[in-house]
Amino acid sequence: MKNKALRLGWILPNVLMYFLLIGLMVFIVINAEELQEINQLIVYIMYALLLGLVTVAGSFRIRSWIKEGKL
Repeated sequence: MKNKALRLGWILPNVLMYFLLIGLMVFIVINAEELQEINQLIVYIMYALLLGLVTVAGSFRIRSWIKEGKL
């Protein structure tokens, strides 16, 4: 039972980060012109890229832990 709770404790925040990434991308697409006007579009795109990289890296880390039997 401990491993299932531990898995859920790691996987749930990772899934929520994917939802946050999708929400951020939707926000950027909807507000691209306004963000461009205030010169913040590139900043938001960089945030989205970093969030995507961290989320994917976290997914691979969790996957490797499951394969190793740690989770």
